[in-house]
Amino acid sequence: MERAAKKDAVEQLNGVFKTTSVAIVAQYSGLTVAQMQKLRQQMKQAGASVKVSKNRLAKIALEGTDVVAIGPMLKGPTVIATSNDPVAAPKVAIEFAKANEKFVIVGGSMGKTVLNVDGVKALASLPSLDELRGKIVGLLVAPATKIAQLANAPAGKLARVIQAHASKGEAA
Repeated sequence: MERAAKKDAVEQLNGVFKTTSVAIVAQYSGLTVAQMQKLRQQMKQAGASVKVSKNRLAKIALEGTDVVAIGPMLKGPTVIATSNDPVAAPKVAIEFAKANEKFVIVGGSMGKTVLNVDGVKALASLPSLDELRGKIVGLLVAPATKIAQLANAPAGKLARVIQAHASKGEAA
């Protein structure tokens, strides 16, 4: 790599690290190109991204960011998964690691908090941001639905009584 290309790569990685809320480090030694493409596709669908870069350049790019704590984890062939949703990248990484034994999660960082493998697994077990939003909307809508049902119930009962009375009058 030329010096200018290295500088561009460091700047690009630094921008990614500054805007991300979570970064997961994993070793990918032995994975095929098809498996890496599958990982990238799964991450993209979840709203996360995967970066493979030279460890030395990645360590330089980490300086001045919240996820600087992952620097010591960058040893050997590593891949860095990042996402703005704190659950997206860990969830995909854990699922991919279960299916591919050569993909080994080393650790990660959520903001300034360093995560070990158990921390990444704990993050992956949490519901995603979209699931939480759905639950909150459901909780907010449920009382309004019940109020509407209660408001309509007396009118419905009155209409059924009148209908029954009218039916009884027709039968007589």
